[in-house]
Amino acid sequence: MADAPNHLSSAKNPKSQSHLPILERKYPDIVGTVLAFDFGEKRIGVAMGETLLKAAHPVSTVVAETNDAKFAQIANIIHEWRPSLLVVGLPTHMDGTEHSLTHLAKKFAQRLEGRFNLPVTMVDERLTSVEAAERLQAAGIRGAKQKKLLDAVAAQSILQSYFEQL
Repeated sequence: MADAPNHLSSAKNPKSQSHLPILERKYPDIVGTVLAFDFGEKRIGVAMGETLLKAAHPVSTVVAETNDAKFAQIANIIHEWRPSLLVVGLPTHMDGTEHSLTHLAKKFAQRLEGRFNLPVTMVDERLTSVEAAERLQAAGIRGAKQKKLLDAVAAQSILQSYFEQL
């Protein structure tokens, strides 16, 4: 009798992609809640969505002085939403070349994976903050109120971009 085929492709088994660089990982078969992060040195925007609906929604903005405090807030968010996947925006210049935040965002993605033992992928985030600001202005949200929501809405754009790539 022949061996049964192994149906655990790399897309269906997130752990099997752990050898790939985070930028190359794709998880089209993951089902459930996805959290996205718009990484910044001062603030980290967070959005959530469901893979079946492919719709993203802003959740909150993480603001803290230390990395430990930021990761404590993120741990609470992950505990609350119980995601199947984490998506981190990859900041680059308009021509796609790296800048100062690119390395930090990659490091943040690696830390998320290491701390929370969840699959992580990255998505190009060019123009997401501009798009978020335009959407907030169109909704009549400006000034300090806009600043408070901007990062979470940018994370929403990052997650929506991920869903559109599936």
